[in-house]
Amino acid sequence: MALKDKILLSGNEAIAKGALDAGCRFYAGYPITPQNELIAYMARNMKEAGGVFIQSESELAAINMVFGASATGTRAMTSSSSPGISLMQEGISYIAGAELPAVIANIMRAGPGLGNIWPAQSDYFQATKGGGHGDYHCIVLAPSTVQEAYGLTALAFDLADKYKCPVIILSDGMLGQMMEPLRVKGKGLRVKDFAKPWALTGCEGRKPNVAKSFYLKLGELEKFNLKLQEKYKTINKKEQRYEKFHLDKADIILVAYGTMARLAKQAMLDLREKGVKAGLIRPVSLWPFPNGVFKNLAHTKKRLKFLCLEMSCGQMVEDVRLALNGRADVEFLGRAGGGVLIVEEIVNKARMLTRKH
Repeated sequence: MALKDKILLSGNEAIAKGALDAGCRFYAGYPITPQNELIAYMARNMKEAGGVFIQSESELAAINMVFGASATGTRAMTSSSSPGISLMQEGISYIAGAELPAVIANIMRAGPGLGNIWPAQSDYFQATKGGGHGDYHCIVLAPSTVQEAYGLTALAFDLADKYKCPVIILSDGMLGQMMEPLRVKGKGLRVKDFAKPWALTGCEGRKPNVAKSFYLKLGELEKFNLKLQEKYKTINKKEQRYEKFHLDKADIILVAYGTMARLAKQAMLDLREKGVKAGLIRPVSLWPFPNGVFKNLAHTKKRLKFLCLEMSCGQMVEDVRLALNGRADVEFLGRAGGGVLIVEEIVNKARMLTRKH
């Protein structure tokens, strides 16, 4: 690809550019480290794109502004970092309950509480298990490169429109601040055009549309919840995404997502150089979790070992164990509070486990 097709951007800026190229025309957000490059990029470029940028007075205001903009059929987005996303949870639940599309980027930092501004992956439960109140899900996508941060953001808007639900881009402070060459072709991304007959555009000539998550009649809310569950079953069946490396004849399989997967990939290569048959699974969709690839491996004759690697005290590891259902040995290695595993730690742990095997 020609040099002119490459631009140097941070992960945060790549998410913002991906959103604008995908047709996002409303952004509301409140500054918080380590995601401020994203909001700054939107502030500089949204007007030229023909959209609306608002620096809101709070994260609560931002998510409710996104609710309103989305209800008109506009591609709308907000972003924040861990404690700010916590403040948005009620609004995210309302958006899910109103069956509206929206994209939320979480550039994770260490917690709990205010924690610090270092990278972490400790918001996995919050993103994948709902976060707010009620029986709902958000689709969750986890990029591991600047290029993927750009591409997955565009996919997030398409999935949000397709299924009328919130989609979370789950990144972290390391990828957000990291700069890499981003390759773009021509005018950028191909934007899908989804019909939106539900949008609040004025009701002259048709029955009025209503965006709500409030059901008072007996049995009405349960019926709606069952409808949502059918939608989530469809998403779970059709939207599982992952990468896999060297799974054939592997004795140990590393599992990691996002930034951690970059380190895991190097550890896998180092292990193979040392004669350890190591593989790697990188979940790209965290919800729906790619259960299928794990279930297929669990039914092999050889009892495999899995090593989950996270910048947390262990969250994704629970989904791996559920997917394998006791048919394989699952170990965990992680760092918390902004700590980041190094390749040597991963290699040493994996070698120890394979010696026991």
